[in-house]
Amino acid sequence: MPSLTGLRAFEAMARTGGATRAAQELNVTHGAVSRQVKALEAAMGVRLFEGPRHRLQLTPAGRDLLSGLTPAFDALDVAVRQVRGRTQIHLAIHPSLAVKWLIPRLSDLNSTLPGMDLELADLAPQAMKQRGADLVLRILTQEAAEAAKAEVLAENWIGLVHAPSLTLADDTPRLAATTHPQGWRDWATASGRPAGDGPVRRLEHLHFIVDAAVAALGVAVLPWIVVADDVKAGRLTAPFGFVRDGGVVAALRQSGEPTMRERRLIRWLKAQTPPAP
Repeated sequence: MPSLTGLRAFEAMARTGGATRAAQELNVTHGAVSRQVKALEAAMGVRLFEGPRHRLQLTPAGRDLLSGLTPAFDALDVAVRQVRGRTQIHLAIHPSLAVKWLIPRLSDLNSTLPGMDLELADLAPQAMKQRGADLVLRILTQEAAEAAKAEVLAENWIGLVHAPSLTLADDTPRLAATTHPQGWRDWATASGRPAGDGPVRRLEHLHFIVDAAVAALGVAVLPWIVVADDVKAGRLTAPFGFVRDGGVVAALRQSGEPTMRERRLIRWLKAQTPPAP
């Protein structure tokens, strides 16, 4: 058998879509993941990835190996947690939802559900699951949520927002997140309004875009759940309001039926979503 460490690094890299995200999940460096995968390829005598470094794709051998490894590592994770009797709930969540919505409300969690031991971890932009997580919280299409049998916390609304001090013009910069490139297209489709012609300023995450919009660096299209606090506080304004985009904020159980503690957490999460705009 090849190295278990190499197999684990390959599975994480293939599942998450890159060495950087795999390194974050495994708590090692990007270089360590790459070295482990290369050593695995050498030991097995096959290529597992192909293509340019920043756009690697699985080879047929890589796809075959991944299909067997993911359920195997999932089973190992479940077995270890059962033996440990873990009471902590591990929630994988998109960073922007965590920073702009969940974390500011954790003091209420402590008072409402005392003893609820919640651990947060970053979720990759397109990920539907994460190793070691009990629940995944993210924005999904309605169809994807139904297919995954997810618990819907709220409908997703999006709107064009900017700082009150910013005067809109044809050349006003448009802020866009590299982790959510479809935002302006979704706004045009859902609202029937043009996406605008201003230059695009790109930042990595939606919560970076929120802060840039508050600083009057441009106009942005953002989910209501991410900007509700800033709109209510007057730091942002939404001149055209918010529209449904067909998505939902959802919690996905990673395996089996949710425990009683997870059900209590899900009910609390649902109560924390802002009322529809």
